[in-house]
Amino acid sequence: MKVVILCGGMGTRLREETEYRPKPMVPIGGRPILWHIMKLYAHFGHKEFILCLGYKGEVIKEYFRNYHWNTSDVTLRLGRSPDITYHGQHDEEDWLVTLIDTGQETQTGGRLLRVLPYIKDEAFFFTYGDGLTDSDINRTVQFHRKHGALATVTAVKPTGRFGELAMDGQTITAFHEKPDQEGAFISGGFFVFNRDIEKYLDGDECVLEKAPMERLTRERQLRAWRHKGFWQCMDTYREQELLNQLWRSGKAPWKLW
Repeated sequence: MKVVILCGGMGTRLREETEYRPKPMVPIGGRPILWHIMKLYAHFGHKEFILCLGYKGEVIKEYFRNYHWNTSDVTLRLGRSPDITYHGQHDEEDWLVTLIDTGQETQTGGRLLRVLPYIKDEAFFFTYGDGLTDSDINRTVQFHRKHGALATVTAVKPTGRFGELAMDGQTITAFHEKPDQEGAFISGGFFVFNRDIEKYLDGDECVLEKAPMERLTRERQLRAWRHKGFWQCMDTYREQELLNQLWRSGKAPWKLW
């Protein structure tokens, strides 16, 4: 299955880093958080990625264009017949990465709408370029196919300040962008969508987390895969440091590969 990742936001709450690079390129353990997200999906066998670029998208393009150069030992022959020899291989050689400029000001739903022409499959993954988890991606797909609704979101349960999900069993009945209380299940941002999500999107100004999610909940087409394990987004410098500390400890929960 293809994996769509939003990579176009400005990340204003992490200005210390995002003044110079897009948020998905902020490093965790010396690698962009985007790389960690992609490694997670690849671990479960999903290696076709569509990256929705926007703010400083050229930085992401440059990273992947020079990926082999930056991850390999090399020998350079200088002079009139220059040559480059790469030594060794890396685990990402079978990745297929499509980089799409979805606009500087385009909203989340608009970015998804712009890349849908590149998706012909019935279902695909969708996530943001700033969150990590140890959730079993393939079990989420199995759950999605079993319940038959149009969309599945991984529901997690950290503390406060994120979008709260009200649920009737496994069916989501309300999607609140800001929670009223701590301890509620929230959207972890790891989705499985059917291709028909296109019917819920309307132009570049479409914010996925608002009208489309509200409509999906009204129509009982949004289900929750409950994950009680690790989940952490990276909105602030403090959260970046937390993820870096976990990586340095050698016990990063999301490192399943």
